[in-house]
Amino acid sequence: MSSEPVNSLSPVVAAVDGSAGSVRALEWALTAARLREAPLRIVHVRAYGVPLVDGPFASVGERTEGDPVLDHVRALLSGRAGLPPLEFVTVDGSPGHELPRLGDRARLLVLGSRGRGGFASLLLGSNGLACAREAACPVVVVPRPAQGDDGAAEGPVPAARPRVVLGLAAPAPDSDATAFAFAEAGRRGARLQVVAAYPWPVLSSTAAGDFVMNAVADGETEREYGELAAAELALYRESHPDVPVDVVLASGDAAGHLVDASHAAELVVVGRHRRRMAPGRMLGSVTHAVLLHAGCPVAVVPPDAG
Repeated sequence: MSSEPVNSLSPVVAAVDGSAGSVRALEWALTAARLREAPLRIVHVRAYGVPLVDGPFASVGERTEGDPVLDHVRALLSGRAGLPPLEFVTVDGSPGHELPRLGDRARLLVLGSRGRGGFASLLLGSNGLACAREAACPVVVVPRPAQGDDGAAEGPVPAARPRVVLGLAAPAPDSDATAFAFAEAGRRGARLQVVAAYPWPVLSSTAAGDFVMNAVADGETEREYGELAAAELALYRESHPDVPVDVVLASGDAAGHLVDASHAAELVVVGRHRRRMAPGRMLGSVTHAVLLHAGCPVAVVPPDAG
């Protein structure tokens, strides 16, 4: 019951590019690898795109030395205790093409929300979006710190106990995302906060032509969503008895509720998409919005390809 590859030798992969964001992502990946007792593969994709007839770009090889970005990472980690087994690899190719492919044989792919280049105001770069949409393994996007009114960086508000947040679409739950969230909360000794949003309250018209909330219909919808959420979570509660679970039923905008919850969380977990009505890989609107605005790292979990 896991959305990560079962091969215990599969690495956690951290994508680095020399930016401050990729260093933050590297630190997150180091912790993730230690918690999984997995090796960490640190990869720099150098933007040397080579057009080929079988696709827009293809890699032109891997290197293990002669890369200033990886030399800098080695220096950062030199002498640090408690590191997982490390591998350093340079891939020459188009980042937008190569970065998602790093997840083909990985347990987890970790990268910053925005690397070098682009506009400073961008909250999520195109490479992060491509990985979240296309990688075969779960992808964790680590955001840059929020800026306070005085320009100082602000981190997530600490909770009494670490917290992992799961976005649960109760009528059509994503079991892979649920399994990932329970496993991650268990590894971190964290509480799991499950946010299940239901549609805005039903409005009824009055004789005067006004619209008022139908409290009875709203209460019935909340009850139904609560029952659906409880049914989805029951099996995971049983297999993870050490994980305390809080279920939050909230009306309205699911993305807004998840972003609000992210400011006191270590991780938000969402599925790649809610429905499989369109061919190919895609991101749902809620997942996309959470990636853009969350105050903590976001894990995007793909549906099980098997």
